[in-house]
Amino acid sequence: MISQDYKSMLNGKSVIREMSAWATKRGTEIGYENVFDYSLGNPSVAVPQEFTDKMIELLQTKSPMELHGYSQSQGIPAVRAKLAEHLNKTYGMNYTAEHIFMTTGAAGAVAHAARVVTKPGDEVITFAPYFPEYQQYINRTGAVLKVVAADTEKFQINFEEFEKTINEKTAAILINTPNNPSGIVYSTETLEKLAALLYAKQEEYGHDIFIISDEPYREIVFEGVDAPYVSKMYDNTLSCYSYSKSLSLPGERIGYVAANPKCTDAELISVICSQISRGIGHNCPPSIIQIAVAEVGGLTADLNVYETNMKLIYDELVKLGFTCVKPGGTFYIFPKALEEDSVAFCQKAMKYDLVLVPGDSFGCPGYFRMAYCVETQKVERSLAALRRFVENEYRK
Repeated sequence: MISQDYKSMLNGKSVIREMSAWATKRGTEIGYENVFDYSLGNPSVAVPQEFTDKMIELLQTKSPMELHGYSQSQGIPAVRAKLAEHLNKTYGMNYTAEHIFMTTGAAGAVAHAARVVTKPGDEVITFAPYFPEYQQYINRTGAVLKVVAADTEKFQINFEEFEKTINEKTAAILINTPNNPSGIVYSTETLEKLAALLYAKQEEYGHDIFIISDEPYREIVFEGVDAPYVSKMYDNTLSCYSYSKSLSLPGERIGYVAANPKCTDAELISVICSQISRGIGHNCPPSIIQIAVAEVGGLTADLNVYETNMKLIYDELVKLGFTCVKPGGTFYIFPKALEEDSVAFCQKAMKYDLVLVPGDSFGCPGYFRMAYCVETQKVERSLAALRRFVENEYRK
């Protein structure tokens, strides 16, 4: 018999993926260029030419065994050393290679980090709005995900509700800044308050409380926005990073866990992660991609287009009367729907070939997400459809 547990998940498929599938199907009918698909967070900017050139150079100059063979389970030592050096230079940290564990993207990083710092029955707290897959990432470890209701005024942390939720079972706090789906960046003030509270609770409860910091959008921060590095704010932090967004490499599945050198058992985190890999099969990302990302250092794709797109959409939403917190980064925006039922709202939008994602699965019913990682010209064309949608459905 197949697993009934996983079979039951078929009744709760990803809304994001289902909306994306609808957009693809609709594209075969009217041409995808006429579908205003804001469903999936798939980077729209090109991989930097320098990265492509580096891949070609590696293929021409390195041995096939070095590029295509298994790496050590923790990752290639020279790669880990280079990444530690880059983080130290960029954020003023003191990482060494032993603090870095290479993963298959940020999803793989969070999957490992969650298992390092929890045991079955522990609780992990996250803050709405949050990435829906956190439910699977955490609950599949035997720990339990607890969600703190959103601060819908600013989408910073709702500390009043957080203090009601944290307790002796709390082993970790899972945060995502810059945030998917809101686009908000947690401020220095927010992270300082979070750190102070956690230090106090660690002392009160007599055990560590880790921050698992999910950071795939770390480089997509807009001009003038305060974007502190979480590990600088709190010692017991595991940073989970991905090159999917910064280098536009989502299909290559490459990232890492970086254990703050000041965290408890920092020198063991990467070693423990390699043991966790044995149980979840999430190990040894491709050697050639490990080497390539380390060789290009802090190179990013041209991320400026996302801020351009954000301004176009935000300004139009405000003109149309939407309540919307202005994003500080990522390529997402999370307005309040024009009716309480955001699922119904998004279904109505589909009549205008606007593909939006309801906020229910993000822990925020009544809101919706737009992933504006699309061509700017298409964003501009979509605004007329957005206006028609609002005028025909809500201004009659």
